[in-house]
Amino acid sequence: MDSKAVKVQGLAEGTADASSSTSGALIEEKGRTKNASLKRKSNVPTGAKPKKRKKTKVNRSARLGYTVQEGEDMLLVISNTSQYDNLAWCPKKKGSRKKKVHKGKAKAMQIKRKKAVAARPKRTNNPLMKKVEATLHHPEVGMDHRWGENLPQEVLVNIFQMVVVQDGAVPFLCRMARVCHLWNAAASSPALWRSVSLGYFWTEPGKTQLPKTQLKIKDTLSWLAQNRFSQLRDFSLCHWKKNVDYAVEVVSQSCPHLHSLKLSYCTGVTEKTFQGLGANSCSLESINLQYSEFQVEGLVTFLESHGSKIRRILFTHGTKNDRLLAAIYRGCCPDLELLEINTKLDSGYCQLPIYIQGLQSGCPKLKTFRMLNVIPVHKTMRNGPDATSGFPLLEELCMATTSVSFMTDKDLSHILFGSTKLRVLDLRGCSQITAFGLATLPCVELECLFWGQYFNSKVALSSSKKGLHLLTEKWSGTLQELDITNQLFTEEDLEIAMGHLARATNADSLRSLNLSGTRITPPALRLVIGQSTALNYLNLSSCRYFPRGLKRLYRGQEDIQLLLDKLE
Repeated sequence: MDSKAVKVQGLAEGTADASSSTSGALIEEKGRTKNASLKRKSNVPTGAKPKKRKKTKVNRSARLGYTVQEGEDMLLVISNTSQYDNLAWCPKKKGSRKKKVHKGKAKAMQIKRKKAVAARPKRTNNPLMKKVEATLHHPEVGMDHRWGENLPQEVLVNIFQMVVVQDGAVPFLCRMARVCHLWNAAASSPALWRSVSLGYFWTEPGKTQLPKTQLKIKDTLSWLAQNRFSQLRDFSLCHWKKNVDYAVEVVSQSCPHLHSLKLSYCTGVTEKTFQGLGANSCSLESINLQYSEFQVEGLVTFLESHGSKIRRILFTHGTKNDRLLAAIYRGCCPDLELLEINTKLDSGYCQLPIYIQGLQSGCPKLKTFRMLNVIPVHKTMRNGPDATSGFPLLEELCMATTSVSFMTDKDLSHILFGSTKLRVLDLRGCSQITAFGLATLPCVELECLFWGQYFNSKVALSSSKKGLHLLTEKWSGTLQELDITNQLFTEEDLEIAMGHLARATNADSLRSLNLSGTRITPPALRLVIGQSTALNYLNLSSCRYFPRGLKRLYRGQEDIQLLLDKLE
């Protein structure tokens, strides 16, 4: 035999011996394990419950934070995160108990937790998921989120202007100026401070302001006037009980373009206030003193010297207002365009003697005359003018009241005999005005007629009225708003009146119709609704000829169209 063959044979014999020895060892070890298991089973009591096997931990892929659903023309991404995700505290699960850990095992558990790494989600080959992930925005690390400091100042000024128009300059601009230097510069733009309204600083009930607080208020107001009010045009104070004279004086000295002044619910308006206005405010045209306590003598003195520049006067009826009206009769305000006299709603029955001919001669350019909740009483004077041209430029007359007014057709014609340009006529509460008296008015293009009766139950309206068709025939082409609430016109008269509105040449003119409490019938209403394409407001509450489900307020053209479908 060759030497190489001998070596191969020896190796084969050695491997055979080794395999036989290892197989014998395995057989012996199997026998031991069987004996050991039998011994353990013999030690277990017969009534004991078998132990539960521990579940093997499986590394699952992390759940995605969203679900994608594909629609017809869009992808819908739905979030899967709950309200407790990414929070330090989570609600406890029911039946969960803390396991006691020995000191020796605690360190080993901490080491294992440090080494544990969250499994990453496996990437799928779904093209839909890849498209969504590409569209999602992933913020970059170290990205600067201070976008407000990178905007141009002109853009910030335009944004602030939108808020100022809706909410006012104070306190919005004061708060925006504390954000950063850029916002401070934008909030300091004089164009944003053209209209400012300051309310009274709040104090606890029963307490007064300390001297230090009043000093801070004065310092703040003077600083604003010097640094922000250079282009101020409209200024108003609301509910100020002190320092009204100081505020008006500071503003009038620092604001050469002051156009309008409003003092609402203020007290302590003395003659000094009007002296400061006359000395400094050369551009002042409007004064609003409604619901404020002021010295009438100071205002009369101001009007006698500077009344030629005033265009608008608004005040609340008081005991000494006869002197103010007398100054207006004398022609102290020849260019006056708006005169409004009102009273509080809870003041009850309030009459005001007024000399209409003196007002017509003293204010020939008057365009708006309002007496809100004040009942005018005709007054004559010995040395007054015999004849006047009326109010040739008058566009709005308001005599509305919450109580009963005894104004007649003669009184109304005495005011409006020369008002050919009248557009708005408000006679709510004037129960003695008739349709025949309104039809004789010289105005041809009336747009708004408010003639509803809203007074209390002391006055009964049992008698029927006629003549509404004369008004709708006269103003059918220009009438935009009509209110005849609780006016008891007959059914035939209402049907003829609605027919005139339906046959108007301009069908898009009528926008609001209030028929609450009237005797309107469904056929008559169907005529006007079918032709008035621009009608947005319709009130049918308390209309006796309509079923219960239809007697309500309708807003919008769609709602009114549904009503028309039901009527047909």
